[in-house]
Amino acid sequence: MIHRMGLAFYRKYRPKQLADVLGQETNVALLKNAARDGRLGHAYLFYGPRGTGKTTTARLIAKLLNCERRRNETAFAKTGEPCNVCLACTSVDAQGSFDVIEIDAASNRGIDEIRNLKESIVTAPSHGTHKIYIIDEAHMLTPAAWNALLKTLEEPPRHAVIILATTEYEKLPPTITSRTQRFLFKKLSKTHIMEKLRRIAKAEKITIDDAALEIIAAAGEGSARDAESLLDQAASWGGNIDARTVEELTGRAGLRKVHALAELVLKKELGKALEALRARHDEGHNMTDFTKDLIHYLRKALTLALHPALLKAYRLDFTDEELKSLQSLTPLMKSETAIPLIRALIRSYAEMRYSQFAAIPIEIALIEQLQVTRDK
Repeated sequence: MIHRMGLAFYRKYRPKQLADVLGQETNVALLKNAARDGRLGHAYLFYGPRGTGKTTTARLIAKLLNCERRRNETAFAKTGEPCNVCLACTSVDAQGSFDVIEIDAASNRGIDEIRNLKESIVTAPSHGTHKIYIIDEAHMLTPAAWNALLKTLEEPPRHAVIILATTEYEKLPPTITSRTQRFLFKKLSKTHIMEKLRRIAKAEKITIDDAALEIIAAAGEGSARDAESLLDQAASWGGNIDARTVEELTGRAGLRKVHALAELVLKKELGKALEALRARHDEGHNMTDFTKDLIHYLRKALTLALHPALLKAYRLDFTDEELKSLQSLTPLMKSETAIPLIRALIRSYAEMRYSQFAAIPIEIALIEQLQVTRDK
């Protein structure tokens, strides 16, 4: 019997049109307007954290440029979207287009690869009207490679479009960035990622509760791709997927456990806080990640206490129920104690990243902070 490998969720549910790109509304609006007006550029730079849609959007531009229906139907071209039916669109989706050349600069970073690009870019497209070069992890190119690319980037052939994608914008030479249209791709909010995970779970008939989805979305840390890969992994467990299952899979605690510890700490219940930490450690949670989650949670509670108008912004990071829990901590947030506490936790987090002692740094930080404030 031949076993066929299933397509990974992040590939299977990759956006097929700009409207499907998650959490990048400004970029989508600008690119759709440019497509409607026939004003797509010849050089783009997409930068931002991993898994936020940079390469996906580059491929969508490739579809827009060569879509046969857009070329033949003026009314459809005004939608600013590819048709996803013609040969040009389907070949890009299948990563089989001869007119879309993707270069991974992490492993093809030298001057020889860029010279090959310069030689091939002058030849006409095989089927469509444009040749699109997508250079991923562009910050990995060598200085010599950048110099070789500079002239081509400034004056490419009329049929050529170059799209650079990077997670480290600051490593790119200003001579390169100034010759491109630059688009920042933001980290995705937890609620946006949860929405997409719900759609995938429904399509794949995966039974998973909201608490489990929250942990997966949070573990993605702003990357839809990372979260989709975790959901893919969790789906292989079979049956109903609950928070405990996902906690075991990721080593990450759910927000309820973070909130519970935060509440104990703010109420200065040192003994119970240490017991809660011990329980998280015994459950196998990654204590470094747990400490980081606690820092972020306390920081948001403090800023919300000081500036309640932030509530609107935090709706992207929390469900309604989670937001109510966060708000319940604001009366306990006092700047004179909360700020030293958060600073102590940041120090303990830095120590834990390179320590073999698991939970000891955060335990010491809590003892020092809560013991001192209680003695006062």
